[in-house]
Amino acid sequence: MIDSHLKLGEFLTRLGAAPWIALDTEADSLHAYPEKICLLQVTTPDGDELIDPLASIDLGPLLKTFGNHELIMHGADYDLRLFRKHHEFVPRAIFDTMLASRLLGNLQFGLNNLVAQYLGVALDKGSQKADWARRPLTERMETYARNDTHYLKPLADRLKSELEAKGRLSWHQESCARLIEDCSQARLPDRDLVWRLKGSHKLGRPALAVLRELWQWREGEAIAANRPPYFVLQHEQMIDLSLAAVTGRSVEPLLPQKFSDRRRAGLLKAVGQGLAVPPRDQPEPLRPISRRSTDAEKRRVLELQQRRDKRATELGLDPTLIASRATMMDLAEDWQRHASDLMNWQRELLK
Repeated sequence: MIDSHLKLGEFLTRLGAAPWIALDTEADSLHAYPEKICLLQVTTPDGDELIDPLASIDLGPLLKTFGNHELIMHGADYDLRLFRKHHEFVPRAIFDTMLASRLLGNLQFGLNNLVAQYLGVALDKGSQKADWARRPLTERMETYARNDTHYLKPLADRLKSELEAKGRLSWHQESCARLIEDCSQARLPDRDLVWRLKGSHKLGRPALAVLRELWQWREGEAIAANRPPYFVLQHEQMIDLSLAAVTGRSVEPLLPQKFSDRRRAGLLKAVGQGLAVPPRDQPEPLRPISRRSTDAEKRRVLELQQRRDKRATELGLDPTLIASRATMMDLAEDWQRHASDLMNWQRELLK
C-alpha cells in the first residue's frame, strides 16, 4: 500500500514513464456521509499498486501524472464524478471498457462478465460492499481491489480490436470524450428538489413543509454521524411522519426505538418547525410538465424510433445507445435545436 510521501515519490518516477495506466477507485458511500475516495487502484506494465488517499499524502503530483495519460477504466462515470467533486481532477482521455463492450452489443457488461468472457478468468465478487475506509485492508479486500485493474489492459486490447474491426472505434472515442465532459460539470443540487423523496408527490403542502424540515434535520444528523442518511431515518418513515404530523396523529409511535433522547428531541423540533411554516411559505407540490405532442411530432417520433430500431437490430446494439425516447421526442419537436445533443455517430445512424 502506498501511504507515504516517500513511497508515492518512488512510484511516480515509474508511473510517469508508463506507456499505459489502468485506474479504478473505491469509495465508502455505503458506510459514510458524504462519501469519499478511500482507495486508488493503479495497474501499469510494472504491476498493480494500491494508493491510500486517506493517508496524509499530497495527491496533486499523482493526478497530474494521470492527466498526461489515457486512463483505462471500467464504468468510469462514478469515478470521474468523485475525482471532479473531491479532487477537482478531470482526465485528458479515457478508454472505458464498459462503454466499449456496450458499443459491441454485449448485454452483460459488468467487469466480472467481461473478464470471464474475454479472458477466461472468474473474479471474486465478495468485497463489493466492503467498508473501504477501514485500515488495514483484509487480504481478500486487497485481492479484490487489485483485480479491478489487473485485467483492464488485456481486456481493453481485445475490445479495441473488435471496435476497430466493426468500424466503431471512433464511436467509442467520442463516447468517452462525452462522458468526461458530462462528468466534469459541477452539479449544484436544486434546493427545491433535493429533499423531495420517493413518495413525496402524494403529500399536500403542509406535509411537504414538515418533510422539508425533517430532511434538513436528517442531513445534519447524517453528516455529524458520518453515516448515510438512510441509517438515520428511512425515506418511508419520513413520509409517514409527515403525514401523521399534519393529520393530528402522534408521531411518537413512528419513531425508531433506537433513537437517543437527543435525536428524538431534534426530530420532534423539526416536525414542529415544519408545522409552523405559514401557508404562503409551504412548498408547492410538483406538477409534471406535460406538453401535448402534435400529430406531426408523433409521426416524426415513430419514424425516428423505426429508423433507430432498424439500425440497432442491424448493428446488434441496444437501441437506447443510439437515442432514448426522451431524445427522440426532443428531436421530433425541433431537430435543428436538439441534433447537437447527439454525438456524431448517433446523428449519422438516425439520418
